[in-house]
Amino acid sequence: MHRRKAPYRSRPKNRRSPGTARLRPGADSRLKKVFSGIGVPKKKPFTPDEYQLRALEAVRRDDCLVTAPTGSGKTWIAEQVIAGRLAAGERCWYASPLKALSNAKYREFSTLFGPSRVGILTGDRKENPDAPVIVGTTEILRNQLYDAMHQGLDLSTDFVILDEAHYLGEEDRGVVWEETMIYLPARVPLLLLSATIGNAGQIAGWLSSIRERNCVVVEETRRPVPLHPLFLHPSGTLLPLTTGSEAAKKTKLHQKVRAFLNSKKGPTLARGNQLPPFGEILGVLRRYHLLPALFFLKSRADCDRAIELCRDNRIQDEARRQLLSRRIDELLSVSPHVGHHRHRWPLEHLAVGSHHSGQLPAWKLVLESLMTEGLLDAVFATSTVAAGVNFPARTVLLLNSDRFNGREFVPLTATEFHQMTGRAGRRGMDRIGFMVAIPGRFMDLHHLARMISAPATDVDSQIRINFSMVLNLLLSHAPEEIEDLLAKSFATYRTRKKGTGPAQAPRPLWNDFLRHLRFLKETGFVDDSDMLTEDGRWASQLRVDQPVLIAEGLRSGVLPRTNPALLAGIIGAFVHEREADDRIEKAKVPKKLLTAFLRVKRELRPCAHLMIERGFEVRPLFLRPAVTLFSWAAGQPWEQVVQLSEIEEGNLAMLVLRTADNLRHVRSLDWVFPEAAAAAGAAIDMLLRDPVITE
Repeated sequence: MHRRKAPYRSRPKNRRSPGTARLRPGADSRLKKVFSGIGVPKKKPFTPDEYQLRALEAVRRDDCLVTAPTGSGKTWIAEQVIAGRLAAGERCWYASPLKALSNAKYREFSTLFGPSRVGILTGDRKENPDAPVIVGTTEILRNQLYDAMHQGLDLSTDFVILDEAHYLGEEDRGVVWEETMIYLPARVPLLLLSATIGNAGQIAGWLSSIRERNCVVVEETRRPVPLHPLFLHPSGTLLPLTTGSEAAKKTKLHQKVRAFLNSKKGPTLARGNQLPPFGEILGVLRRYHLLPALFFLKSRADCDRAIELCRDNRIQDEARRQLLSRRIDELLSVSPHVGHHRHRWPLEHLAVGSHHSGQLPAWKLVLESLMTEGLLDAVFATSTVAAGVNFPARTVLLLNSDRFNGREFVPLTATEFHQMTGRAGRRGMDRIGFMVAIPGRFMDLHHLARMISAPATDVDSQIRINFSMVLNLLLSHAPEEIEDLLAKSFATYRTRKKGTGPAQAPRPLWNDFLRHLRFLKETGFVDDSDMLTEDGRWASQLRVDQPVLIAEGLRSGVLPRTNPALLAGIIGAFVHEREADDRIEKAKVPKKLLTAFLRVKRELRPCAHLMIERGFEVRPLFLRPAVTLFSWAAGQPWEQVVQLSEIEEGNLAMLVLRTADNLRHVRSLDWVFPEAAAAAGAAIDMLLRDPVITE
């Protein structure tokens, strides 16, 4: 079992990097006027911004794409639309990219419109599904569109809102957004809410061309709270980062910042791989009333290490400390496990926290709630928190001008930069927000200065063919009709506008569809007349990453059908995407699991080899995730399962949740495989318990 780390007060003082001196808080004289603007704006009755009113006017007759900076009030538009539709006796669907964001909107809308009128569908949660307002993930909405097309029914809604619509350009999940926009009936008006994007007019033109209704673009480029960029000199002095006007789209580094960059023997905040003295940096920010702060760091490990450098940031106000302590107790009461989190002490006594995807959802929710309520001084986070999570701060601090995209570190795009700095300045709580650049090995200040005035990045099509898409489209369309659907893709539209190709579906997209179709014929899921066979019809309901292999496992009878924990373990091996170290002690591998695992690999090998021969990617099955999911489903303590998995507990929780998602699709096949469906249902109940989910 994991041991809890000793309280921070008992640890030795952190040693500073050699050659670095303690920070002495200071500020350039030019900032005096800027800092005088810090404060809380006067309370006044809410008045909608002009762009919000234009959006409401537009959706009365057209589709509408709203692009506006983070925190500028796009959700208010959605709330007004929903209220109007409810008053008219109509139904609305609100789709978001993240389960956490869907849960947050469900709570907000339940308070606003009444719990009886709001439901949620995220895979993990299915509550009040017949309510007139449904909040859910975009994948669930796309799946409902598949079902409606197959059954020849109309989607049971009168209005659709796609939040975070710039996810259309997201490499892994953008295809879901594009499919949703293509399949949505033209009779259903569409409101898209997005961060600022460079080609909003092009996206609107595409939607107008495929939906037979006009799509109006409403753009807002002005931040609700002005942003002032600063530079933290290693001495502890705050300097203006740039000169020039952002409005004029021309900025350059301030002369004192350029002088620092040109000095070869100047001071430094940290040497080598050391982190800056974050506790002292908090002291500088506190001196000039720049808290609360959100620090963006390059890795999860750095976020966790950062809070260890803040032990001098003890809360001095006892009343404030007690208030924070009581609120933490309330938030942690829903999960006994996170109540003993190793970072609780710094959260409670230092008012700082670490937030990243390696942590449990329940713990991240605690951080988000405390920060939103203004109870913390600082949160150290990876850039993933920039999108889709309400995490307001007065100041955002950047230590890197690049970010990890899953494969390599690449320079920040303008959209990514503006999403991150969009957290600086809380509407209604701040008159001004700040971005502070911290010098270091991975900070290109020239690049950062360019991003301040750079135009938003274009969104490109990410549509691609996969087996789940082909199976579901063949439920209701002949191949020639599917070619027409693919011709409606954003990729086709952009190709046509560039004048580089014909109007039909781009040839690579159509050829890839035909390649998938040939394989499905070869394996008996589609017949010679391009119709789904009986196997193809039920396999279409497996809307998962590896539907063909899981379908083959079901129809061959090789997947466990009567033991829920065994089934959870095997499905977990299909879900796991990363290379795993499969060197595992034999004593930790139950014999019945090993037997089932080896049988699955042996029986599915011919199908997997055929997929590889035909050019399809096949992920290897690893034993460790199978043992991990089996052990958790079998009731082993969370701490032991985390240790066994050799991954961070947040990643493990995500693996459990995704395994449960896959099992739900197996559970839906009770009309074909009643035993496996029953085992899948039981496995879901065994997997979804504290601390993976909390009430």
